[in-house]
Amino acid sequence: MRSFFLILLFPVHFVSALTPPVVSPIDTTAVSIGITGDPSDVVTPTTPGIVLMGGSTDVDEAIRWMIERSGGGDFVIIRASGSTGYNEYIYELGKVNSVETLLIDSREEAMRPETGKRIREAEALFIAGGDQWNYVNFWTDSEVSSAIDYLINEKKVSIGGTSAGCAVLSDIIFDARHDTVISDDALKNPYDNRVSISKSFIRLPILKDVISDQHYSARNRQGRHVTFMARMIQDFGIDAPKGIGVDEQTAVCIASNGDASVFGSGSAYFLRATRKPEVCKNGRPLTWAHDAKAIGVIVVKGTTTGTAAFNIREWPQHRITECWWIVNGEWKRAIPGK
Repeated sequence: MRSFFLILLFPVHFVSALTPPVVSPIDTTAVSIGITGDPSDVVTPTTPGIVLMGGSTDVDEAIRWMIERSGGGDFVIIRASGSTGYNEYIYELGKVNSVETLLIDSREEAMRPETGKRIREAEALFIAGGDQWNYVNFWTDSEVSSAIDYLINEKKVSIGGTSAGCAVLSDIIFDARHDTVISDDALKNPYDNRVSISKSFIRLPILKDVISDQHYSARNRQGRHVTFMARMIQDFGIDAPKGIGVDEQTAVCIASNGDASVFGSGSAYFLRATRKPEVCKNGRPLTWAHDAKAIGVIVVKGTTTGTAAFNIREWPQHRITECWWIVNGEWKRAIPGK
């Protein structure tokens, strides 16, 4: 009788129950723009690792390194522009179940449940080149970033990126919020609004306090890279910032235990600083000298078989091959003992 009384008293509820409100369907269409191989999901044993690639022509050996760690599973590419050029290339490099490209070029696409689901199904993930500000703007705090965190911390797969895709893998990133910046301009004013750095939406513990830069020697990025590190000290309170610069057609592959190897035709540059810059202020040229020993650099030349570098967890100072410093906005270098 009680329920009958309520229905009579509030007939509108009775009508609503019979006539549900109109709800627009949730669009969970996959953002896939193409798949090569078997479209069905497989689960294979994976081994974690990181690939930092410097841009231009991709390094076959580094991609094979990732394929091996995928256990032959599904290799997923994510990007915010471009097409499916990686699909056939990667599929032909080694044994994988599939290679699929996801085009995630808006905040809406990044928030789709299906987007996160497909990324979580990957046994290897590669972030293509493009504009890193789009990645920051579209993917931060989204299904994309949540799925990447799952791959790193739970599924433990290998993750790589080239150019802008490499940039967002380091702990601190040059996010290109206000367009790119060349070394000369960054050194002249480390607080030029184009010198925009931020905490990445990707957390790879082994790259803590590291900022990467790409197209390194070809675009003379040493000066801006050092400027980024100076800002890490000034703005983020990081006492001993580290940098990894990677030449074009070159890749740094970091195993789960921290051992790094350099593949390709160029070099990788491992930078570390332990003292604050003397002058790092808005409107003034950077000075970071400390008796010509401000930044210790370990230069490792790549090879097709991979040149063993060192363990990233240790970053040995006795391996320093060059010293870099800045005087009144001018980048300088020297080889110790010469």
